[in-house]
Amino acid sequence: MKRKFLFSFYETPHGKLLQKLERDFLRRSIKVSCKQTILQLGYLGWEDEFIDCALFQKYSILDSKGKGCADAVKIVAKSYRLPIQSETVDLVIVPHLLEFDPNRFQTMREIERILKPEGELIILNFNPLSIWIRLQFIWNIKMSDSWLGHFIIRRRTLDWLKLLNFEVKTTSELSLNSIVTSSGQFSLSKGTFFAMSYAVIAIKRQYSLIPLTPIRFNASGLVTTASSLKSFSQRTPKHD
Repeated sequence: MKRKFLFSFYETPHGKLLQKLERDFLRRSIKVSCKQTILQLGYLGWEDEFIDCALFQKYSILDSKGKGCADAVKIVAKSYRLPIQSETVDLVIVPHLLEFDPNRFQTMREIERILKPEGELIILNFNPLSIWIRLQFIWNIKMSDSWLGHFIIRRRTLDWLKLLNFEVKTTSELSLNSIVTSSGQFSLSKGTFFAMSYAVIAIKRQYSLIPLTPIRFNASGLVTTASSLKSFSQRTPKHD
């Protein structure tokens, strides 16, 4: 099932409400300066509603058909093979792309590669537990079954991020008329079944390895490091 499901859903009453919530969420979540580099994977068609593409001159949209905001830079390529140098992007936005990407984990690896250390990632996915999402296409069993295979539960998304050394900053549930945000991990609640989509904001962490000082044992059996042995020998007075 391709992303045409997404655009057909946005035309429904519930979809229009979700689009408004996602617009408000993205508008509040984009906090980088207009001089920093932003990459959006997959066009939405309403980018102008949450960002000024003319002001953010380094705002790029990757789409296989080159669609998106008129003032944004268009990149025609595959999301799992990004033609972008490593560690050059400050913010990556992934709005409802992973659900329709058969190479989704490779796409996640590419996102990790191009993001700068401490760069941010914003993911929007449909909530597979949502009553509204399931009921929307229940009349068309063939469509529902084919699309259900693309659902990504929130726990799996968080596991992928952890595996790629991302630190989850916030998780949010977007319901019909509200956005509920929590720090770090999420907990299952009654509201989860009414949330049409969920959002995750994560930060790419890069940890430096600290070299270990070799440990040696002296004649008395006490543990000392090589540096402390050298320091001790320099401080020991010499006797005739």
